[in-house]
Amino acid sequence: MGRTARIAGFSILPDQVAERLLELGFEEGAEVEMLHRAPLGGDPLAVRVDGATVALRRALARAILLVPAP
Repeated sequence: MGRTARIAGFSILPDQVAERLLELGFEEGAEVEMLHRAPLGGDPLAVRVDGATVALRRALARAILLVPAP
């Protein structure tokens, strides 16, 4: 936990889902930090983005394209 990365974009998502992620701060270039993964399957994940803690299902998190943070 505590690993950081930067958002590079999204894979194919419905427009409404992509818009909601953008509203939550998941913009290209934003830094994301993994905070917690639930036991027994790791769903949901808790991440920090743009100063907010957000819970995401693993399937949705996989659609967020990341690059290592410098």
